[in-house]
Amino acid sequence: MARVKLTQVKSTIDQPKRQKATIAALGIKKMNHSVEKELTPQIQGMINKVSHLLKIEEA
Repeated sequence: MARVKLTQVKSTIDQPKRQKATIAALGIKKMNHSVEKELTPQIQGMINKVSHLLKIEEA
């Protein structure tokens, strides 16, 4: 499977609780924090829900 690098580029302030929880579940702790994840269907669904808050790169 492919790996992706996720970086939070927009704040979760004024976002719904579900989006805040999704960001936390992805392992992102604060602004400009990056994590690398294996691209599974579950992770892809989470990324789709909060893609407006993230910068997504192939790793």
